[in-house]
Amino acid sequence: MKILISHPTLNTNVKAAVNGFLKQKSLYQLYTAIAIFPGQFLFLLSKIKLFGDFKKRQLSSEWQPYTKSKAIYELGRLLASKLKLYQLIAHEKGVFCIDRVYHKHDVWVAKSLNKAKRYDLEAVYAYEDGALTTFTMAKKLGIACIYDLPIGYWRSARELLQQEAINQPAWASTITGLKDSTEKLARKDTELALADQIIVASQFTKNTLSLYPGKLAPITVIPYGFPEVAKHRTYEPVENRPLKMLYVGSLGQRKGISYLFEATTALKERVSLTVVGKKSSPNCDILNQELKKHRYIESLPHNEILQLMQNHDILVFPSLFEGFGLVITEAMSQGTPVITTNRTAGPDLIEHNQTGWLVEAGSSEALQKCIENILEKPNLVAKIGTAAMQAASKRPWAIYSKELSAHIQQHG
Repeated sequence: MKILISHPTLNTNVKAAVNGFLKQKSLYQLYTAIAIFPGQFLFLLSKIKLFGDFKKRQLSSEWQPYTKSKAIYELGRLLASKLKLYQLIAHEKGVFCIDRVYHKHDVWVAKSLNKAKRYDLEAVYAYEDGALTTFTMAKKLGIACIYDLPIGYWRSARELLQQEAINQPAWASTITGLKDSTEKLARKDTELALADQIIVASQFTKNTLSLYPGKLAPITVIPYGFPEVAKHRTYEPVENRPLKMLYVGSLGQRKGISYLFEATTALKERVSLTVVGKKSSPNCDILNQELKKHRYIESLPHNEILQLMQNHDILVFPSLFEGFGLVITEAMSQGTPVITTNRTAGPDLIEHNQTGWLVEAGSSEALQKCIENILEKPNLVAKIGTAAMQAASKRPWAIYSKELSAHIQQHG
């Protein structure tokens, strides 16, 4: 089966999917926004610090014969973000907002399908918010539609997060998913309705689809892989010093950050907290106040994030609604044990009290109790961290690539 894969920004999981299709010799083409290959102008530009973000878009030369790119809207988005021209990237309205990037990309891919069909294209693999026009055209041409839902279903998100906005009104402005228009939500539902297969990365995501009002195609859970495991990890005894905690992720209440701050405040000088991530809302007073109490870093290159994980005792990821949570696998691969909730991929990846810890979502008390248990057992960080690394070594990204491509070939 020849497969066209479509994604404008090429996240880690998308790259792993491409690798799998390529090794199976089933990749027809990859359509993305920015694709940078060795020797190109953007490749040379990425060596300048100001344009260092372009390094994330550098691809293997092996991919070049299969890759098509159209960069204007994504370049506009990146530039507007760097220059803090927030009006240009305003949610659903900005000229270079992420919604516009995905829509323009989707239309571009759809227009290519007539020609691709003549060259024996059999399936398109597309992602949430960027599949509607592609799938509509694919259906007309008799091309199979494979849908990847990287985060939980929107109706389930609304049910959980609208209540959260009521319970935590001071944090409501950071729950950006509640701002989606009815038109955008309807597009999400139509994408699902058009899919012949649905791929998700966690059991939690699959469970959220139970609120879809119609009949769905078969749903398959294929968890993502782990990054390369750290070769060396040392543990400083957790005695006579604060427990060094780390949070990495966007700073919005969907991630449960208010509960992290509450637990940290209750534990006082027994813990220290480093927070890495961009604000979901720049003008949330309570968020800005809380960040002043802790070490705050807006962003870091990926390799420095991994090093930061090694320099902390635990990663805390108290998300209230998460399709997966790549920081979980990243931390575990560095030997940093993770506390996360039952609304992430945590239950798919972590054995409670063995390779990490699972706590109830939306409870600062549960989070505090878990951290106190760690503080009472000084050797626990090293024990659980070592076990986490061992678990990570058993599921590299290559396993995800292989499982995904094999499943698509078998059920296409």
